[in-house]
Amino acid sequence: MPLPGRIFAGDEELGKKNDDHRPAEGTSSILAWFRTKWSVAPRVRKRRLAIGLLIGLVVYYFFKNIPTNLGPITQRIDTRVPGQTFGGFPLPQIPTRKPPHPDGESESEKRYYDGPINYYSLGGSLHGIAKTMGYRERNKNVLFAAASLQSASRLIPMACEMSRWNRNTVHFAFMGRDDLPLKDIQILNGVSQDCGIYWHDARPDYGPYSTDFRMGASVTSALQHIHNFMHPQAYIIDQASNEEVFFMNAIRSKGYETQRSIIELPTDALHRMMWITRLDYGALRAWHNTYVDVLIHALPGSSGSLIRLLKSIEEADYFGCRRPHLTIELPTDIDPPTWSFLQNLVWPPLDPSGAPHVSQVTLRHRISRDHIGPEEASARFVESFYSARPQQSHVLVLSPKVQLSPLYYHYLFYNLLEYKYAAYGGQTDEAENLMGISLDLPSQSLDNARPFFPPGIKAKDDAHATSDILWTTPSPLPFLWQAPNSNAALYFGDKWAEFHSFLTNRLLVQQRYPSSRPRIIHPENPSWTEYLLELMRTRGYTLLYPNLPSSESLAVVHNELYQLPEETTPPASSEQSVEPFTVNPLLTPPRHLYHSENPLLTTPILSILPFDGDLPALTTLPLLSYFGEPLTRWSARKEASRYANDFRSQTGHCKSWNGKTESPVNADDLFCFDLDDDFPAVEKMTVADEPWQPPPVAEKAETKQEFLAHLARQARGLEGLR
Repeated sequence: MPLPGRIFAGDEELGKKNDDHRPAEGTSSILAWFRTKWSVAPRVRKRRLAIGLLIGLVVYYFFKNIPTNLGPITQRIDTRVPGQTFGGFPLPQIPTRKPPHPDGESESEKRYYDGPINYYSLGGSLHGIAKTMGYRERNKNVLFAAASLQSASRLIPMACEMSRWNRNTVHFAFMGRDDLPLKDIQILNGVSQDCGIYWHDARPDYGPYSTDFRMGASVTSALQHIHNFMHPQAYIIDQASNEEVFFMNAIRSKGYETQRSIIELPTDALHRMMWITRLDYGALRAWHNTYVDVLIHALPGSSGSLIRLLKSIEEADYFGCRRPHLTIELPTDIDPPTWSFLQNLVWPPLDPSGAPHVSQVTLRHRISRDHIGPEEASARFVESFYSARPQQSHVLVLSPKVQLSPLYYHYLFYNLLEYKYAAYGGQTDEAENLMGISLDLPSQSLDNARPFFPPGIKAKDDAHATSDILWTTPSPLPFLWQAPNSNAALYFGDKWAEFHSFLTNRLLVQQRYPSSRPRIIHPENPSWTEYLLELMRTRGYTLLYPNLPSSESLAVVHNELYQLPEETTPPASSEQSVEPFTVNPLLTPPRHLYHSENPLLTTPILSILPFDGDLPALTTLPLLSYFGEPLTRWSARKEASRYANDFRSQTGHCKSWNGKTESPVNADDLFCFDLDDDFPAVEKMTVADEPWQPPPVAEKAETKQEFLAHLARQARGLEGLR
């Protein structure tokens, strides 16, 4: 078979190779190189050259015309400086001319404009706050906002005062209709250069002529820009009755959308609520996520006391804050005056705006008439409150014999936010050991054997102490005491949940291993306080007690209608049972049981608090043992560890470590048994078999002898009952 012919037999050029195009001999090698390169990509080379020349020309003109009148770099875009310019040119101003009327509308209509929204000043101020870390979700920014000039005049002094304490980065945004320049607003309100807040003019163009719908849309849009650049942790505004409706609707909606607190200040906030300027951004962020439940246990025949307490709760000032929920435990027989008052109780009060009313009152009526012992009484009371959100919901325990100050909630909420949620003070180890806040300052020790005096002027008593400043101040200070309070005290939700766990195990131990020991707390207090004292001693928990310099009180305990708790009264039956705590029942109150009755506090709390109302750190406050003796932080931790080990072995029946660790809202690590196990019968222990002695504490010799004599009197009284 013959081979095929060439494919390009008739085209000689297609068969040529590059060798046929070599330059002739004698041609310059340089010209040949240029000819080759330009023939390969002539268009690409010319384009690169043109681009390079253009870039060089732009750089030349940029450096030739660079501005030289920008001023100091710290003031180029600082919105805290009045009359600010940017790049040497004044910031654009809101137009003052009237916008054209739409066709077909009356010329007499004042608010008619509904056109596009423009912000002529907001962009510059928001770009000037980059150093405030506003791009982060968590920062120190707090925003005061107003749409009314009257509201602005109330808020500006508080904003400047908050900035002076330097715990937050404070901003003020004006979003109203008035076309008064922001600089003039500052002058009219006496704002000086050292106010130190960031100003934002968030008003749209043609504000005086805009419709309510346009103004509402303007506020919503401005708040969105502010949120993107600032991420404020809380919004502080004037109360609704003083503000524009479009502003309130928009900012409430934005607060709900961003899950930020909207704090509405009452009209007299400058007089009564300046304490809010001392709170940091962490505490302000938790403003609307904090709940308080009031728990009241009414005794039989205490109608007068209960009505007096409920009236003091109704008449208190809640400064526009969410009112607490009321839970009232009623006895089997309800007095007619009490029942009549409860039928007419409306809580919270009706909203004047006509908003739907939701009752915040829960009544629990006891059915059985049988006598209840300490275990059942403690369980019934403690289980009356339990929160699904223990970090946010707390319980205020009140006795019917207490009357509250009109400003009690100011003090309570201020201390709660500062010591539980503040970014600086609420996350420390000392704050973790704080169990709650007391409103009552006792006048007697826990056993009522001697008068109790708050810590006075003391020096640092140990090298391990953490404070050498506040112990030497002559001003009265609040103090920490390892002692529960049943008259008027707020207990944190997580600690109350842990008390639930502790009491569940503790009552089971008492049921399976019956034993008795003298109680430390006087029987005028309910039995659950004795169990709570055990928990506080094992964990090293404390309550914060007030120590006001004036003669006024946050809560007054009245003595004229004194009643012992139900479980303290001996039952009518002759059946004998082993009680967990042996006492000598006192049917009449001796003289040393009386509380001092000071007048109720009516002046603003900042006027009576030390350090100009700035709450001191917990690590700097005096610390007392349950016996009333001063402790250092080191000795308190040592004593708590020792008592916890003794409690595990003697009460929790732990022969060795049970493998469980301490965890929030749980006390299982103090006990070593399974709820499903069968426990062997054990011999009952009485006071005579194994007398109980208090742990060693730093105390004076005469005080110790007095306390031991008191225990001996209790033991002799118990033998007399037998």
